[in-house]
This record gives sequence, C-alpha cells and structure tokens, in this order.
Amino acid sequence: MIRLKNHTQIEGIRKSCKLLARMFQELVPLVQEGVETRDLDQWVQRYIKQAGGKPAFLGYGDDANPYPAALCVSINNEVIHGIPGKRKIQKGDLVSLDCGINLEGYFSDQAVTVEVGVVSPEAQRLNKITQECLYKGIEQARYGNRLLQIARSVYQYAQSYGYGVVHQYCGHGVGFSPHEDPQVPNVPHGPNPRLIEGMVLAIEPMINLGTGDVTLLDDGWTVVTADGKLSAHWEHTIAIFQDHTEILTLPE
Repeated sequence: MIRLKNHTQIEGIRKSCKLLARMFQELVPLVQEGVETRDLDQWVQRYIKQAGGKPAFLGYGDDANPYPAALCVSINNEVIHGIPGKRKIQKGDLVSLDCGINLEGYFSDQAVTVEVGVVSPEAQRLNKITQECLYKGIEQARYGNRLLQIARSVYQYAQSYGYGVVHQYCGHGVGFSPHEDPQVPNVPHGPNPRLIEGMVLAIEPMINLGTGDVTLLDDGWTVVTADGKLSAHWEHTIAIFQDHTEILTLPE
C-alpha cells in the first residue's frame, strides 16, 4: 500500500533530507586514498547522533542478519550494500556511498558515487551517465505521470550508452520507514500506478559498465556485478506535488 504524506509530514521528511544532504557535503571530501571504509561509517554515526537523528540503515533487515553499519560503501564492482570494514580506499576507485537518516520518525535516503583521485575514462563516463540517469528519471516523476515513465527514461538513457541496468534492485517509497511501497524500478516492468500528490520516492539508478545482472555475496548484503565490471549508484529522495516535484535531498 502506498502511504501518501501530507504537507506537515513532508516537512518532517524534508528536514531529515536536508540533514542528510549536509552530511554528504562533509562526507564526500573524506573519501580519500588510504582511508578505511569503517572510518567513514564511524564518522557518519557520530554526525547523525550529534545532529539528533538515528542511522536508518543500522540494524535494518532480517533479525538473523541485520545490516551492521550506518553507511553502505560499495567500491568498483560492488553495486550496493557494501559493508564497511578494514578495506582501504585506493586511488582510481569508484566509491558509492548510500545512507539514510531517521529524524524524529521521518526517513531520508540518498546515494552518491565518488571518484577517488584520477579514475579511468570509462569509470568517469559511467559515473557521469549514472548521475544523468537519476535526473532523467526525476524529470518524469511528475504529477499525473505513471511510475514506469521514470523507469523507461532511466533505462533508455543508460541503454543508449551500452550500459547494463540493474533490475533485481530498485528505488522505493520512503518517509515513514526506510523502504515503503511502491517499488521504483529502473527497468520498465511491473506495477504502474499514477503519480499523485503526497508520494515521496527514492529514485536510485544502479548502472553497470557491463551486464545488468548482479550477484549477492555470502555476507547476505553486498551486491556485486555478475561480470565483475564497474557499477555506479546515485539517489535522491523526491516529493510529488500537483504543481511541481521537489528534490528533498538537494543541499540548502
């Protein structure tokens, strides 16, 4: 069931999103050669706590295997849900960061992919096109359109560059919890509800240099490309109004 939000509730989500956007502005410069990924997670946990929020991802999921961090750090062929640890970031890496904040019961979600130092031309191009895919999708996220218009725009743009589009994972509703209905795919397949006022969505293209197929590692969280090639990931939380669509996770 899609849970629509009223203006008061969207304001609460907006505050959570603005906090997350400010956090990313400070986090991205810390993604440097030699930094252990767990150090980024610890920084994020401190930042969120000091701001009066709670990490949305920490402890999320199955009770038997809850996600153990506040930040997902996925490097190169890792698509999403990379678990922070002792791994050190290297020059030339593509590092995807995904995080959410629970601020007084209102949830935000955002992802960016950071280029560490000078990356290969193919990595730079993939990252650029993936970010453009996000905004292509947002352009179609308008009152009166249908959900799969978002997916079709993302898919066709990525395909025009020969990239694989991840189909096993997708965007989602957000606001009252980290993941809500509807699913927001990047491949045009599945339910196709009309977009109406009060919908809050996380749009998140996951685009691969090769195949769109992915594999889940034994840790139960980390998703990698099936062919070992690079992946990039960008995400914004948006709100649908009758007369406009607002990107809530843009910095103020």
